[in-house]
Parts: sequence; structure tokens; C-alpha cells
Amino acid sequence: MVSGAAWAGVDGNATLTSDYVWRGSSQSDGDPTVQAGVKLASERGWYASVWGSGVSFKPDNGARSEFDVVAGWGGALGEDWALDVNLTRYLYPGSDVDLDWTELNGTLTWQQRYWLQVGTADNALAGGHAGTYAQLGARLPLGEQWRLEAALGHYWLASAQGDDYLHGQLSAIWTVHGPWELRLTAHDTDNAARRLFPGNAGSRVEFAVQTSF
Repeated sequence: MVSGAAWAGVDGNATLTSDYVWRGSSQSDGDPTVQAGVKLASERGWYASVWGSGVSFKPDNGARSEFDVVAGWGGALGEDWALDVNLTRYLYPGSDVDLDWTELNGTLTWQQRYWLQVGTADNALAGGHAGTYAQLGARLPLGEQWRLEAALGHYWLASAQGDDYLHGQLSAIWTVHGPWELRLTAHDTDNAARRLFPGNAGSRVEFAVQTSF
């Protein structure tokens, strides 16, 4: 039994979103869905988390939910820098085909405002080929309740699976009260993403209500 002093605590979150967009592509076929997650962290930075969302794909492969199981470490590297390294397992129970896959991720953050994320997998998107994803992002506070967030991502994929593609997103976030936030996000992708994810990539707007506990 691990003593209570060894753990920093348990955090959770819940979201209602008009569209689950991940790396530029809708995972819910443009429909609203509910998402929730819980994270257990130790005082030394080690953590484990589970996050889930409704999904819907075309053509229909039977998947109705996604669960991301994560184990990793996160902590400060100095006064301004922080690092998070984790292993993420993407699970799609009930799918008619094998969609499960695993990715190694690392995120370097500076002054809690700028970040660089890199993820790599030998079975990216469960497509049977290696892939590497990178995202560069920035956060701009606008007073106590408002902030802007922008990110640009690039996915390097094996040509047998699909062409490399770019996507970008810009969010306006309003902290309404306490842990409650409203988020409006504009997404866009290049034509390579549109070819890889027909009907689910391209320009779209997502609205979400989120709370943490």
C-alpha cells in the first residue's frame, strides 16, 4: 500500500464539445460529444491518467468511444522550463477493425506560455506505418479571464499511408467562473489532410464547455 503522502492528488475534467477535432481532423464526424478524464499524480512527477470521448468515423467501423491511457512524468527543469514525457495508448473498444495504437510523446514548455510537442509511433493512426507528429504552440493571457491559444502542427507519415500534412488552430478561451471555461476554436488543414480524412479535415469551428475538478 502506498502512503497518502506519496501522492500529489487526483485531478479530473469534463467537456461538452460541438466537434471532437484531433490534429486537424474530426473524430466525431462533426457531431457533438462528451469527454471526461481523470489523472493521478505523485509528488515526484510520475502520473497516470485515463481520458475518454465519444467518436464516430466514416466509413462506420463500429467504434463509438475512444479511451487514452497514459503513463508518464512531468516536472520543472528550472525556473522557466518544464518537461512532460509519456506513453499513450489509444483504445477503441467495439471497433470492427483494430484501431488501437501506442505513441511516445514529449512536450517542452517555456514560461507556461510556449510549447513544443513531439510524438512518435511505429504504428501511427493504426495504419501499420511509422509516423512523427510535432506541434508548436503559444498561449497569450488577456487579463484574468481571457486568453488566446494558437498552435501549428505537422504530421510526417509514411507515403504508403498518406502524405505528410499540416494543420493549425486558434482558440479564444473565457474562464467564466472558477473551474468553468468556454472555448471557441477555429481549425484548418492543408489539402493533404483533406485527402487523408475526406469530409473530416479542412476548415471547421469547434465550441466547447469544460470544467475541472
